[in-house]
Amino acid sequence: MKNRLAPATRLAQALRFMDAETGALIPPIQPSATYARGPDYNERKSYIYRRDSNQTTEHAEKIIADLEDASETMLFASGMSAAVAIMEALPAGAHVVIPEVMYHGVLHQFRRYAEMNRLDVSTYPAADLDGMKAALHQGATALVWVETPNNPDWDVTDIAAAAKIAHAAGALLVTDCTSTPPCCTRALDLGADISFHSATKYLNGHSDVTAGALSVRETSALWRQIYEIRKLQGTVLHSFDAFLLIRGMRSLMLRVEKATENALTLAAHLEDHPLVDRVLFPGLPSHPGHEIAKRQTGGLYGGMLSIITHGSEQTAIDTARFCQVFYPATSLGGVESLIEHRKTVSGEGFKVHPNLLRLSIGIEDVGDLIADLEQALSRACA
Repeated sequence: MKNRLAPATRLAQALRFMDAETGALIPPIQPSATYARGPDYNERKSYIYRRDSNQTTEHAEKIIADLEDASETMLFASGMSAAVAIMEALPAGAHVVIPEVMYHGVLHQFRRYAEMNRLDVSTYPAADLDGMKAALHQGATALVWVETPNNPDWDVTDIAAAAKIAHAAGALLVTDCTSTPPCCTRALDLGADISFHSATKYLNGHSDVTAGALSVRETSALWRQIYEIRKLQGTVLHSFDAFLLIRGMRSLMLRVEKATENALTLAAHLEDHPLVDRVLFPGLPSHPGHEIAKRQTGGLYGGMLSIITHGSEQTAIDTARFCQVFYPATSLGGVESLIEHRKTVSGEGFKVHPNLLRLSIGIEDVGDLIADLEQALSRACA
């Protein structure tokens, strides 16, 4: 029966969880940091120490693996710890190909490893498949990283085409589809080898957990190395955060559907706004990656968009300052709407338009969100 249920049903029921002894419908929190061995001391039981894993975290991993159509999922204490585990698992001097524009924290870490001669890093313009192909070292590139839609410009990469390019060169493809979680984009089914998500964002959706998720199409020596790195660094997601993540994922589909609906309405309203130079949102038919995004997400584009305001950089900063419904905060994918001046957040050295405001659209009344941006833009441009 479970195999025939739709993803929304499986999510809402946390994979049809019910405690066999009590009948409880909510997965429990297992806080133990250590576990007793069996009667034969040399016999290893399922759990030894929380730094390896625990029941609550494994339940969350099973939900994500089910949603991703993955063979396995690993959860980490943050998105950055998950991303760094991939980098750490690569051999010294491995060649990797990454976008020029992507989430600044992961980009910063790739740059650090390049400066340390830990990795050999080449870049390509985000969503440019020809540029990606040109950056590859045939037979010598270990990994290609794709972020789609990329943060904060929201360019869209064709994952299936990128997978063919990477695999033809003997490289693995890692995708970051954090802004379109696996109820929207199932990257492994499109050819990716490893799917990365900052589970802090849409998967949790309530801005009260930091977590990172890696899901794999087929386990390998690299995957086992990533597991070992997580264990040694102690970056497994702890049980209480895993409990909150499970709770958040039960409403994932509804939250993403509402955020997408609000974002589409807001983006359409701002597209021809006299105080907005550009709206960057793959859900708009005018977006150059719209058709790819529509195909990869089934029309669930998520709630992330950016606007380039008219005027100066200070105009953009003031627009964020003057908002009264949007929170001027970093992160994305929560039920509340956020606005941030991305250059201020990412700092110098990252390719971002000085007038770009990144908006994470939540589930509030869209009329309130539109009215708030209208008054903020008017005040900032006055």
